[in-house]
Amino acid sequence: MILTYDQRRLAQQKLESCIHKAQTHFNCHFNMPLLAFNQRGKIAGTAHLQRNLIKLNAVLMADNMDTFLQEVIPHETAHIVVYQKFGRVKPHGIEWQSVMRDAFDSQPEVRHSMDVSKTQGQIFQYKCGCGPVMLSVRRHNKVVRGKQTYMCRNCQQALTAIQN
Repeated sequence: MILTYDQRRLAQQKLESCIHKAQTHFNCHFNMPLLAFNQRGKIAGTAHLQRNLIKLNAVLMADNMDTFLQEVIPHETAHIVVYQKFGRVKPHGIEWQSVMRDAFDSQPEVRHSMDVSKTQGQIFQYKCGCGPVMLSVRRHNKVVRGKQTYMCRNCQQALTAIQN
């Protein structure tokens, strides 16, 4: 188990606090989302709107508890609140930004800057006209199976695997 009981409890309390703040701000009821700690990869968290579920990355959370409590949980909860209040809108649009600022008193940051080296899976080196490019194991496997070709964002050449 990566997270302690106390860390999970703090996350749940922060989620409940955010929902309470949103209810006070909008003077209406919001359904409490479920909290899961099984987000994988470099992503800190995701909000599954129709499922009313927030998934958090336990590996990143264990190393960045304060960031999760101050930024990530409010960020994902704001997505849930916006969906319940306004329906489908632009993910980080004015409604989401307003909830972050006005209801949660948080900066509406879209990306995190946490060290993701512990969550980095195996990577594979490819090349193009610009030089080496690293691909994740998922993208590499798509290339190997012939299901995908990736192009360099700079020189627009197809990426080719570098044999070790």
